[in-house]
Amino acid sequence: MQRSREAALVGVAGAVLASAAGAVVGLGIPAAVVGALNGAISGHRRIYEWRRPRGIVAFVLDSTWALPTTAAAVVSHGAGAVRGQPSFTPVLSERQNRHVYERGMVIRRGFAITYGNSVNGTGDTTVARRAKLVTDHEDVHVWQARWLGPLYPVLYGGWMLGGGAAGVPVWLWRRFVRRSDATLAKTIESCAYYLNPLEWWAYSRDDHWPPSGKVAGLGPATPIVPSFASLRRK
Repeated sequence: MQRSREAALVGVAGAVLASAAGAVVGLGIPAAVVGALNGAISGHRRIYEWRRPRGIVAFVLDSTWALPTTAAAVVSHGAGAVRGQPSFTPVLSERQNRHVYERGMVIRRGFAITYGNSVNGTGDTTVARRAKLVTDHEDVHVWQARWLGPLYPVLYGGWMLGGGAAGVPVWLWRRFVRRSDATLAKTIESCAYYLNPLEWWAYSRDDHWPPSGKVAGLGPATPIVPSFASLRRK
């Protein structure tokens, strides 16, 4: 009963906030639908930390400025369910301001991916490293999507396209001038994905920079921000 009450209340609140935000650009009704669905699903799963300011901020952003990425999260819930056994993970989701799936809607096998407030493809989160991937890496993307809102997919996707295109001349220069043995595919992946500032930020927070998949010597050698692990030790 308590879950149903929270689902109803958060669903209504989400619809009201989203409708007001969407009306600014003439999309009040579809925005309200997204806000209601996110609110109802998140309320039933008790996602938001209502007793802390960050939980309220997360809900307000998800229901207003970050509605485009919240819409992607709602789609991921449905797609993950259709694919079967998305394996929702309550221990990393409840009152954590995010939805976490061990499988869900995954694009690349072995890689977790975040859509708005929904983290997918984490794998076995009983393994410490996979749980840390959620708390110290993917959660950074959740909040990046919230703060940047509609700019997030534009900036992330734009870098991937530009970085992928830049990977070809970078490979040619490194291969024939620097005599590097890195493959073209690895160089393009490094430029398009690993060197993305949003990924540099997340990998740095995860105390995992430089990542093993990045071509050695390409891009910055040091983290952009302190890791969460180092901040906890302090």
